[in-house]
Amino acid sequence: MTGHDPEIEELRDKVHCAVVLERTPPPWKLDRKESTKLSLKYRRGKGEILIVSHAGRGWWDPTSDAKGDVFGLVQWLEPGLSFGHVRKRLRQFAGLSPRFPPIDRAGGRNNPGRPVAERWAERKAVWPNSATWRYLSRKRWLPCAIIEAASKADVVREGPGGSAWFAHLADHGVVAHVDVRGPTYKGSLTGGAKSLFRLPPKDPPLPRLVLAEAAIDALSVAAIESLRKDTLYAATGGGMGPGTIAALEALLARIAMLPGALLCSAADANGPGDRFADRHRSLAEKLRIPFVRLRPPIEGGDWNDALRARSETTGARP
Repeated sequence: MTGHDPEIEELRDKVHCAVVLERTPPPWKLDRKESTKLSLKYRRGKGEILIVSHAGRGWWDPTSDAKGDVFGLVQWLEPGLSFGHVRKRLRQFAGLSPRFPPIDRAGGRNNPGRPVAERWAERKAVWPNSATWRYLSRKRWLPCAIIEAASKADVVREGPGGSAWFAHLADHGVVAHVDVRGPTYKGSLTGGAKSLFRLPPKDPPLPRLVLAEAAIDALSVAAIESLRKDTLYAATGGGMGPGTIAALEALLARIAMLPGALLCSAADANGPGDRFADRHRSLAEKLRIPFVRLRPPIEGGDWNDALRARSETTGARP
């Protein structure tokens, strides 16, 4: 294909990636709780996740390196199609709108239109027997010492309804993104830019990095390991977008200079978790850091499942 083709640019501009997902059988469905104004999370089968970004003009797979424009999306969904057939398929989608309501598309129900850091600053610290403390200790089985350590480091705060707010910090310690976990809600604040959840959040750099998917899983490993002093416990908050990868590479570059440097992937014990672990391994190889897979001992589970199972076996409640 040579020269400029105006129809290709027109289809890239007029076809929303969400429309393709919603109308390609078996259809993908929007995960409204996990979606934000800038990133729409779509799910289909078990472990199948795609993120629609760039106002519908781009997409990426948080469990792999797959990403691209709407042409790449159709070819990713149906690898047997030629470019000509892809173009023909896209013509029928041109100008159509996604089926989800505008309020969900903009994250209107959860987005008060204020910066994430400003909203974080208004939340109280977690204290013993608060609603969030009870959720983390009674529902998630995190020991009091771990909750207290995270609270003192100011990486967790009280959210509404007993939920826990977990901070992702950007440069200079600014809160750039907040993951939310609670008794009835799992998601994040809209308008943020994902980086990494970290405990401890500040210098000095530590040689051993334990990297989990969720902040609660990172804290669960910290509990099982009795909060090792040589270890930074971190979490990506699920998918690894450009901001997360950039923060992780910068962190690994610093760790690589330390004696005994080690990256431990604590991703979930399932297919997507194994794919995340492979991406962690690739980053470790890129930065020339030794790598270890810390796979949860419960197939299909995560490290919080492992913590609860261990606590039930020993009879040790938090």
